[in-house]
Amino acid sequence: MAFSRLNDHVIHWDDSGQPDRPAVLFANSLGTDLRVWDAVAAELGKRWRVVRHDKRGHGLSDAPPAPYSIDDHTDDVLALADQLGIACFAFVGLSIGGLIGQNLALRAPERLSALVLADTAAKIGTAESWAARIGAVETNGLASIADGVMERWFTVRFRSEQPVDLAGWRNMLIRTPDAGYIGSCTAIRDADLTDRIGTIAIPTLAVAGDQDLSTPPDLVRATADRIPGARFELITGSGHIPPVEQPAALTALIARHLEEHGHV
Repeated sequence: MAFSRLNDHVIHWDDSGQPDRPAVLFANSLGTDLRVWDAVAAELGKRWRVVRHDKRGHGLSDAPPAPYSIDDHTDDVLALADQLGIACFAFVGLSIGGLIGQNLALRAPERLSALVLADTAAKIGTAESWAARIGAVETNGLASIADGVMERWFTVRFRSEQPVDLAGWRNMLIRTPDAGYIGSCTAIRDADLTDRIGTIAIPTLAVAGDQDLSTPPDLVRATADRIPGARFELITGSGHIPPVEQPAALTALIARHLEEHGHV
């Protein structure tokens, strides 16, 4: 395990794959840690350098008090890349990780060679929906919303056929610090990049699980439509977390995008 103090907080990270090859950085979704990318990282790591981290408030990273912002999470990614001496990288972001990716493309386009936005949007949810979720966690803890979250994360088939795995992912969610979960909820609540992403010039791939209930495919497609030249792909048989439900399909799409845009 590797840890660094970045922007006054301890961040847990992992650097694997081919150290002399171009780097791919990942950011995971709300309520998960870097292990959500295990299957994807193992395959992509055969060809590229793969860097993952636990967002602040998640996994083994520090969980400072809420609120957080998308800029806070973006600052952490840039600080980690700087510490590791990575000047330019491809970036893959899932859900809130995709918001971080869009913000990176706006703030530091010179750092990015390619962008993959998975199950995300320029704006996710409403202020009212996030207030309700934050209130539920503040009052009754993450366990009180966990079953509903699992229904949005995973398809009916996954939940019925893989109950043991489902229990493990539920454990990951409920063991996220309340402060970290709420902090990232505020970051999502306050982020609206809708009117800005039309200036993104990074080669962009947007993907969505066909049964995603958190960021439905039409929402992801609408975001892709606002980014010049972006391509949209649908992953069948997946909910909100394709790296878990359909890792091979997601990995193939990422690899193709990197190859097509010179990340070789």
